[in-house]
Order: sequence, then C-alpha cells, then structure tokens
Amino acid sequence: MNRIGIFAGTFDPPTLGHLDIIHKSMHLCDHLIVAIADKPVKNPLFSVEERMEMLKKIAPKVEIASFHGLIVDFAKERKASFLIRGLRGFVDYEYECQMTHANRKLSGIETLFLMADERHTQISSTLIREIAHFQGPLTDFVPLEIESLIRRKMT
Repeated sequence: MNRIGIFAGTFDPPTLGHLDIIHKSMHLCDHLIVAIADKPVKNPLFSVEERMEMLKKIAPKVEIASFHGLIVDFAKERKASFLIRGLRGFVDYEYECQMTHANRKLSGIETLFLMADERHTQISSTLIREIAHFQGPLTDFVPLEIESLIRRKMT
C-alpha cells in the first residue's frame, strides 16, 4: 500500500517547527506532500511561489505543492491516506480538533497530530515576521537556508 500523507499549512514563512513536523512525517508515509494553502484572505507576506522556494530549500526530499480551496478536495485529488497537523501545545489542539472533525465529515479522511519538539513549541510564523520586521535574530526560529530570503523580504 502506498501511504500518502499531506502536511498542509500557510508556511508564511516556514519555521523550524514546520521542519520538525516534516522530518517526523517522512517516517509515517511512503510519500509526503507539503501543501501550501493559497489563502489571500490571510494576507500572506510571501507569495505562494516564494513559500514553495523556501520549502524546497529546507525539505528537498518531499513533494512541495500548493492548493486553493478545501484541503479535503486537494487530498481526494492526490489520493491521500491521511492529513498531518503539527501541534505546538494545547492552544493549537482545540482549533485543530474542530478542523479534523469537519474534514472527517466532509471526506472521511483522518488526521494525525504530531507534537513539535519542545524547542519549537512557541514558534509561529506571525512571531517570526514580527522579529524579522524589527531586525531581530532569527537563528533559533527558521532554518539557516531561508533566513536571508526572509531578511530580503523585510527590507
């Protein structure tokens, strides 16, 4: 059986927490798709293309794709076995449970929750954008390979 997992998010920008979940997910499926949500209503700082470029730099062994609309529709199209969601802590859990129940009702697809390493539990893309805006250090929050891309965007 070919188990296809999808780890979806906005990744605006990708963090060390995202990369941690990607590495953990690679061991759970035969093929991992990291799917970038194209949601203009979230006012992303980075374009879908820029986010794809960053993810390809930090996760070259997985498929990077983008989708517009519902993740369950993308999952059906790609014949996914399950969705993967990263949790930073209890605050994420309630929202993720709501999304999981809706996705299951809409399509029957299951969701696996993975906990981010404790070093990355307080990292969010929003926090990283704020630190970068004020020229703060990003070393402990984003992969080194993409730090310069983030800095360039902020200047």
